[in-house]
Amino acid sequence: MVFNVLLVLWVVALTIILWRMRAHYNRLTHGITKHALTEVLEKVLERERELRFVTGKLEKAVETLNRDGAFHMSRIGLVRFNPFSDTGGSQSFTLAILDGKDNGLVMTSLFARTGNRWYVKEIREGKSRGIELSKEEMAAIKRAQTLGGSNA
Repeated sequence: MVFNVLLVLWVVALTIILWRMRAHYNRLTHGITKHALTEVLEKVLERERELRFVTGKLEKAVETLNRDGAFHMSRIGLVRFNPFSDTGGSQSFTLAILDGKDNGLVMTSLFARTGNRWYVKEIREGKSRGIELSKEEMAAIKRAQTLGGSNA
């Protein structure tokens, strides 16, 4: 008998607390919207589900762009130098253009009083295939790998 009375009092107390909390939250949303708190919360949850779906699609799109971007020539390294003592300034240069997997090319322009010469070498995984690289070409490749972008 005492247990039943305590149980009824407990249920009444919880009901009052719940009723007061709901009235409090309805007062918080009063004037903002004509809907009750449950409707507002349902809309919030529905919007959250929509945003979660859209976020999932965006994450997949970014992942695809990152994967495909590794094949784009986007890493550039430039080194200027003076290979000959009879010319003024550093008018010769080496330009390395690499993708995300360190594949690409390195171009070297050697400027002399008698003319200008160009050399192009293929780069695979950061190294030349069969043709030795000069120290300027290696420096340009290193710069492209390190900085990952234009660094002229």
